[in-house]
Amino acid sequence: MFKKILIANRGEIACRVIKTARRMGIQTVAVYSDADARAPFVEMADEAVHIGPAPAAESYLLADKIIAACKQTANAIAAMGDKIESKKLARDAGVNTVPGSEGAIESTEDALTWANKIGYPVMMKASAGGGGKGMRLAWNDQDVKDGFEATQREGLNSFGDDRVFIEKFIEDPRHIEIQILGDKHGTILYLNERECSIQRRHQKVVEEAPSPFVTPKMRKAMGEQCVALARAVDYHSAGTVELIVSGADETGESFYFLEMNTRLQVEHPVTEAITGIDLVEQMIRVAAGEKLEMTQDDIGIDGWSIENRVYAEDPYRGFLPSIGRLVRYDPPLKGWTDDGSANGRRGVDGVRVDDGVYEGGEVSMFYDPMIAKLVTWGETRDEAADLQVQALDAFRIEGLGHNVDFLSAIMQHPRFRSGELTTGFIAEEYPEGFEGAAVSDDLKRGLAAVAGVIATADADRARRIEGQLSDDLYAPGDWTVRLGDTDYRVTLEEEAITVDDAPVALQMEYTPGERMVEVELDDQALTLQLEPTRTGYAITTRGAKHTVRILQTRIAHLADHMIEKIPPDLSKMLICPMPGLLVKLHVEEGEEVQPGQPLATVEAMKMENILRAEKEGTIAKINAEEGESLAVDAVILELE
Repeated sequence: MFKKILIANRGEIACRVIKTARRMGIQTVAVYSDADARAPFVEMADEAVHIGPAPAAESYLLADKIIAACKQTANAIAAMGDKIESKKLARDAGVNTVPGSEGAIESTEDALTWANKIGYPVMMKASAGGGGKGMRLAWNDQDVKDGFEATQREGLNSFGDDRVFIEKFIEDPRHIEIQILGDKHGTILYLNERECSIQRRHQKVVEEAPSPFVTPKMRKAMGEQCVALARAVDYHSAGTVELIVSGADETGESFYFLEMNTRLQVEHPVTEAITGIDLVEQMIRVAAGEKLEMTQDDIGIDGWSIENRVYAEDPYRGFLPSIGRLVRYDPPLKGWTDDGSANGRRGVDGVRVDDGVYEGGEVSMFYDPMIAKLVTWGETRDEAADLQVQALDAFRIEGLGHNVDFLSAIMQHPRFRSGELTTGFIAEEYPEGFEGAAVSDDLKRGLAAVAGVIATADADRARRIEGQLSDDLYAPGDWTVRLGDTDYRVTLEEEAITVDDAPVALQMEYTPGERMVEVELDDQALTLQLEPTRTGYAITTRGAKHTVRILQTRIAHLADHMIEKIPPDLSKMLICPMPGLLVKLHVEEGEEVQPGQPLATVEAMKMENILRAEKEGTIAKINAEEGESLAVDAVILELE
């Protein structure tokens, strides 16, 4: 067995490898860039080597500095890590493949030729891409013209390879992937499937195992084809073969090879949770030349597991990347904690947190927006989803935007609970964007009651401060609470709480200043996160943030006389929505533009974002230059 291993990765995956290596008594070496100098994985490793500045192309992608870490399986990794080459190998191995271009495409003109030959819609993909980066969907010639060069740039910046190919886009597909595991002695197994259909911009958001769609017959057919592919390239380690199935095919027989990932996938914990197999340990043992001690018949399915990716992106602002400092980071369970169940793969009481960040640390513009992975396990799918909702309620993050509310909304969504999933789920269910999970009238009334209790407790503490002018202060118990556009009359009495004269069953303990409160509302346990505002609180629970105005009822009517502040007109400015790098300006001063026309491209977190004109106008002034780093809300250009 190895005495020491070098980890050619960063973030939570590096932490994950270190955890298992420690248990096996193996020393670890981390490599890190300037931006990761204080990252948890660097602290966890026995040794750490600095390899360059923050941009991945100048550090983590410099193969000559870390190539020794992957020599064991260099040939198979080179073949299957290259998406162009892997498609050829998959066809030769008898695996169904999606129709597409043959080899890399050199220019936009060639891309247009292939797109029209294949037939729209098509997907432009970086050969070395992954994680949703280096991918552009094109519905017509204009989309190809706008996106081909951007796809090349993302591939080069994120993976050091600007080769691009095109393939037919299968509409409304389900994204199914098979986990494989092979040794150097001829044994290759498939460890069931994962469903990864809920995606945004081709980046996975929710994963689960097993899939609610896959039958035992489908699982066997998919698994055997994926094993045949791995055997064809003599692959030995843990790897993932990604497949797509047309949403119109209820049998699942018409599945196509998408790509093979010759590495530990972000979503591997759900497979570990239902099999009890430590995939990292198996990868290390295989690399050391050991035989797998299991057979295909030993691979079972125990319960159900769901993983949610907690990203630094703001769903209330169109999922824009959110860069900055984690002022508060308090997950529902300390990262990497486990109680030993299922070989330590299920966290504590079915909740597992894999993370690579820390309170006070920064989420930078140079890497992907991952904050943490929240994994739950239950005997049934609904049990695992319910655990997700509870844990997400208790996941406290402050300082930057995040998608915790959005993930909770998905977990509660009737369509998710039914298992009727496709990669179009988010676009179809949230066509106008995300404004918070749906809230019942009973929950609104309950939150109004909670607000009344909090207001009375705050007032009671305030009246006890010494040195006030009056000695006859009291804590009011009659409040008017506004949630959204609705006012609720909340009355606190010694033995009861009423909302609009109807009793509410509420149990809670609250000390003024607390930011997280456990309550029992109508026999339902809830975790509430509180954020003080000028006129009350912002209360977050069950996937929605509620702005709550709390006023004493005797003066609440006076609020109607307050003058409403009118926001300034910013429609004539192109404002940078997130910190990032201005990659390209598409217009010049004096140029007339039309609605929808590209104005500028900003890169943040390895993804390019095209900013478009919202109305007709003329470019009056350009305030930024290509290559300039922009702050959030920086004015890029002005229109007249």
